[in-house]
Amino acid sequence: MSDQNNRRRGWIIGSVVIAVLLVGGGISLATFPMWGGQNAGSNVEAKIESEANTPARTDEGHASPVAKDVKFTASPSDQAKEINPATPPEVRAKNGTIASVKLVPASGGEPVKGKLSKDGHVWTASERLEFDTTYKFSYTATDTADRKTTSSSTFTTVVPANEANAWTYPADGATVGVGQPIQINFSEPVLNKEKVEDRISITTSAGQQGAFHWYNDEMLRYRPKNFWDANSTITIEMKLFGVEFGNGMIGNHDSTVKVNIGDKRVAVADSKSKQMKVYINDELVRTMPLTMGMEEWPSMSGYHVVLGDQRKAEFRAESIGLQPGDEHYYEPLTVEYATRISQSGEFLHGALDGTAKYLGNTNISHGCIGLFHEDAAWMFNNFTVGDVVHIKNTGNHALPPLDGFGDWNMSWEKWTQE
Repeated sequence: MSDQNNRRRGWIIGSVVIAVLLVGGGISLATFPMWGGQNAGSNVEAKIESEANTPARTDEGHASPVAKDVKFTASPSDQAKEINPATPPEVRAKNGTIASVKLVPASGGEPVKGKLSKDGHVWTASERLEFDTTYKFSYTATDTADRKTTSSSTFTTVVPANEANAWTYPADGATVGVGQPIQINFSEPVLNKEKVEDRISITTSAGQQGAFHWYNDEMLRYRPKNFWDANSTITIEMKLFGVEFGNGMIGNHDSTVKVNIGDKRVAVADSKSKQMKVYINDELVRTMPLTMGMEEWPSMSGYHVVLGDQRKAEFRAESIGLQPGDEHYYEPLTVEYATRISQSGEFLHGALDGTAKYLGNTNISHGCIGLFHEDAAWMFNNFTVGDVVHIKNTGNHALPPLDGFGDWNMSWEKWTQE
């Protein structure tokens, strides 16, 4: 056989051997000394680079799966202003899982705590933010190729000019009479009234039900259909933090207020009989002769609620529009044991010297209820804020709701409709 044929036979045999080795799985660095970039015969172990940044993990068209870039969505968005501090900030990661989040006041302070969702894609703050504060958000996520991506953003919460406050009358811990409505005052007009009402809960130890009534955008009152039960407790819970009042105003606090109701004390003053009967817990305890508003200045009728008292009070005719020379003008005077029952100036008080002969038979006042000094002193010492004075048979209109607390002169139907 020629040399050429021998060479051809050797090539074929060698090819078959290599093929057998490949099929049998015997491939190794010894078989292919250039595997891994090492020279044939080298004793250095081959080093394989990480796949994290190789084209096979980032470029389309390769056999290995592509690791997509992480995309963050932060709320509030970067550079956002006037953020409601009750809105929990959050960050979401797409194409990766969140590794770390830091939310902290930009000026320094403790980081805001938060919770990570079970799938690792969403972090949500679990603590409230502060008003008028700039926060810095920093977050890191890891993709499926173990690459880390970090980003950050900032936002600022509502400034003080947009904070809204609310407070109650009576204040927390006060003890008042059965006729005292609960009044809630707002520092800013409330346009979203239903939303605000939904965040105020009023309950009583006696289980009484009541209803709200808005007198204007900054005043809300609450009362039951009838007087509060004696010796009960009212609990007012206001969860107004973050509630939008309207016009960009945001509630800035939550609070719980407890008000105690004392004994039921009601005085019934009758212009016709010129007598006042006083009941405590529905039992008659005292009857007093009186003088009330004269025909030209009749006392207002209806339910009055005690607003406060003064051991001595100065009265001036000018306060009710009278000037020197007017028919019913009187010089400045001082009365004792004055119990106030209207904002416009009605009091129960000790009658002036020389007027005792009118008590029990003639009305001579400008609307107040005059009593013997010992009776006035008794009322002063026994009646308190929220107790009730019911005035009858004067021929005058009922005390308006906002002239003190004339709320009980409004029918329940009207109260609940407005």
